[in-house]
Amino acid sequence: MSAGPAGSSGGRDLRLERVTKRFGSFVAVDDLSLTIPSGSFFALLGPSGCGKTTTLRMVAGLEDPTEGSILIGDEDVTGSKPYKRPVNTVFQSYALFPHLDILENVAFGLRRRGAKDVKRQAEEALELVELSSMARRKPAQLSGGQQQRVALARAIVNRPAVLLLDEPLGALDLKLRRQMQIELKRIQTEVGLTFVHVTHDQEEAMTMADTIAVMNGGHIEQLGSPGELYEEPDTTFVANFLGQSNLVRATVSAHDGDDLVLDVQGQKMAMPSSRLSSAAAGSADLLIGIRPEKIHLHEEGSGGSAGTAHNVLPGGVVTDASFTGVSTQYLVRMPWGQELMVFVQNLGTMGVLPPGSRVDLSWDPAHTFALDGSSDATAGAEHDEDAAAVPVG
Repeated sequence: MSAGPAGSSGGRDLRLERVTKRFGSFVAVDDLSLTIPSGSFFALLGPSGCGKTTTLRMVAGLEDPTEGSILIGDEDVTGSKPYKRPVNTVFQSYALFPHLDILENVAFGLRRRGAKDVKRQAEEALELVELSSMARRKPAQLSGGQQQRVALARAIVNRPAVLLLDEPLGALDLKLRRQMQIELKRIQTEVGLTFVHVTHDQEEAMTMADTIAVMNGGHIEQLGSPGELYEEPDTTFVANFLGQSNLVRATVSAHDGDDLVLDVQGQKMAMPSSRLSSAAAGSADLLIGIRPEKIHLHEEGSGGSAGTAHNVLPGGVVTDASFTGVSTQYLVRMPWGQELMVFVQNLGTMGVLPPGSRVDLSWDPAHTFALDGSSDATAGAEHDEDAAAVPVG
């Protein structure tokens, strides 16, 4: 299949303009405005009930907005029937025709439309998903991952302006899911179509998407690249939902040039003013955040290698140590009772510290981010069991 450059669908951005969806008194999507650039890989990420699937169904035409408009390029598709929209959807269930071979499954939509060169287009789509050798097999003869690739080829062969992916990897085991994440990104790059991926799995979204919209309660909490959302979350919900965060209460005690001087449980610390979220600007009461892998762990009183430029929290006690291969994950109870999570990469330089070990923690001030101190520190911490972000403290 001829891939074409990103944005080859003629600059047809997907736009949602003040879209609201109500089910009775329940507001599933609340005044949502969003532009998804043509040719991009975009993820709607959030827990069950956040509105992401309802948003996708409205774009697909499977639900009608209560208010607002949906446009693809200059075409208003708000009231269009699903089959009249330049949109295809890949669901978690593959919905392949069991009596047709793989090639005919991919060709089915083309034949219904009376397209030319059906066999060639179907073969090129199978080549794209690396299943050419299995063209004459039936779906039952394929693995789950292979069936998902067939479903993807069947959608891509129609060259939609927008391809919607609704939890497409949810039925696969962990190892195969990670392989398919890489494959999906490769395919999207090659074909240059707009992919809109709905998922509750933060790792899946970060692996594949150029841009992520984190949804909560029918609205977007924050939108940005995976790196921006992870390193500079705007809210406690985003900090907790996207990865894992240690959130600790702090008070601004002074300003020192471009840095803030903080009081954290009686310890003097620093952080760049630029790491304040917009909601925390001007506030004296903060929640400072440190990702577990950014924290150094030292035996108590050793001083470690942190140096005077690092923030230090002394007097911790290891309450749990879990060896995971790539790293050892520690829970450390601090003197004020909060447990912090620390990930120590297994470089072979230190053994696993057993529970009861007394330790000090340190980190580079530049790795600190600060959120509004009046916000709920647990927001985003409790969500789908399958999602990987469960913060501590």
